[in-house]
Parts: sequence; C-alpha cells; structure tokens
Amino acid sequence: MPIYLVTVFFFVALLALISWVGYRFYARPGRYFQQLGTVAVTQLAAGQAGGAIRIIRTIGEQIPVSPEDVIMTRRLLIAAGYRDDSSLAAFAGMRVVFLAISVLLALFLQQFIDVFVLRLVAIGFAVIVGMFVPGMVLDSFVSARQERLRLSLPDALDLMVVCVEAGLGLDQAINNVSKELALTHPDVSEEFGLITIEMRAGKRRIDALRNLADRTGEAELRKLVAILIQTDRFGTSIAESLRTHSDYMRIRRRQEAEERAAKVGVKLVFPIFLCILPAMLVVVAGPGVLQLFKQLFPLMEQFGRANGG
Repeated sequence: MPIYLVTVFFFVALLALISWVGYRFYARPGRYFQQLGTVAVTQLAAGQAGGAIRIIRTIGEQIPVSPEDVIMTRRLLIAAGYRDDSSLAAFAGMRVVFLAISVLLALFLQQFIDVFVLRLVAIGFAVIVGMFVPGMVLDSFVSARQERLRLSLPDALDLMVVCVEAGLGLDQAINNVSKELALTHPDVSEEFGLITIEMRAGKRRIDALRNLADRTGEAELRKLVAILIQTDRFGTSIAESLRTHSDYMRIRRRQEAEERAAKVGVKLVFPIFLCILPAMLVVVAGPGVLQLFKQLFPLMEQFGRANGG
C-alpha cells in the first residue's frame, strides 16, 4: 500500500476525532448547556458515556493486580481527584484497552515495514507505549491538580484569615472557605469540604488535616497542615500564622517566576542553535556558496583539461 494512503488514513482519523470533540462539547449541545444547568448536563454526559465506562470497568475488574500496585494506583487516583470506588477498575481497563489499540496499530503498520527486525521493534515499542502512557497521563493529571491547589492556596488562606478575624473558629472557617471558593477554585474547595465532612463524621481535626496532606501529596499543603497542627497544639494566633504563610507563598511564587524567567535565555540556546541558526546560515551564506560553486567548478574543469593536455 502506498505511503500516501497511510497519510490519508491518519488525516481522516484526526479529522473525525476533532469533529466529534467539536460536535460533542462545543457545537450542538452548547446551546442547551445554560438551559439544562450543571446537574442535568453532568447526568446527561454520564448517561451517554455510561455504556463505554461499564465495558472498560468490567475489563479492568478481570485484571489481576498486586496489592502494592492497587495501593499506589489508588493513591495516584485520589491525588488526581478520582475518589470513586470504581475508578481503579476503570483505570485498569483503560490501560488494557490502550495496550490493545497500540498493538493493533503496530500490527496494521507491519505491512509498510519490510525489515523483520523493525517489525519486532515496532511491536515492542507499541507494548511499551500501551503499558506506560496511561500511567504517565495519570501522573500529569496529578501534577496539574497539585499545581492548581498550589496556586489557589494563597486566596484560600486570605479568606480563612478574614473568617478567623471575624470571630469564627478554624472548623467554621474551613467550611466557609469550601463554600465560597466552589466556583473560583473548585479543587481546594473540594479538599476543604472533605475536611469538614471528616470532622463531622467524628474524626479529630488533626487527623482530618493529615488526611488532607496525604490525599493531595502537595508540599505546600503539607506545610499548611503542619502550621495548623502546631498552632492548634501551642495555642498561638491562627490568623497571624495563616497571614504569614500566605505572604510567604506569594513571595515564593514570585521568586519562582523570576527564576524561570532567568532560565529562558539558557533554554533558548538549543532551539536557536538547532532551528534558527541553520535557516539563517542558508539565507546568509547560501548565495555566496552557490556563486563559489558556480565559479569554482569551471576553474577546476579548466585545470583538469590543462593537466590532461
């Protein structure tokens, strides 16, 4: 099969994927999102994706997994925000489905590869990609959620300071923060809401705060939990501690931004050297090199004729 058919196949597949995403999330249903409301739209999306999710979940339930992998995967899923009991089975099923798709794609491309060794390499590469890419995607989800938590934490601390200085206790301040930040910072609102639920269920405040640090795995939240525990244990001012920590986080964020800005010059060396410099050399030195070859080759031919004669 010619190579242009492969190009056409991938183009059509990409076009179909983009069209489906645009139709599903932006085009036709977009007119009714505001009328239906958030709850109705969520239930509609869950109903439409329920069949595929159930199939993937059923596949994942049949996969034997070691207890260590179960603990590690569940911890990553919780850190990424997936706390449902069936999320572990769904993730295992998605890994199997992605592995099968990768292997089938590698088998489809076998007919365009003539070397037997390259065929084996393609299959092995597909297996590796199918096994490790879902875990890498989950790690990226965890990192993205931790980044959102870290960026929204100063605003949450400022609101907690306002609540505490208004006369509320720490438990009521956490509850108010979880309600007020539900739209602007849903991740930190969800985590603070879980703290409130755990304390209402009978857990001690210290245990609920430690569970927050363990769930998210975010270093800044661990520091906040340590500050709150020490403040509660020694009886110091909660508002002053929270205000100091909020200022510290903003200063550190500004310093990190300045550090990243200072590294831009060094990081641009390789793109400039590999991408821009060759193009500049072709534009600047290209005409001179062509003229050199144009004048040099006739001289070499004349010199060869003279020596031959």
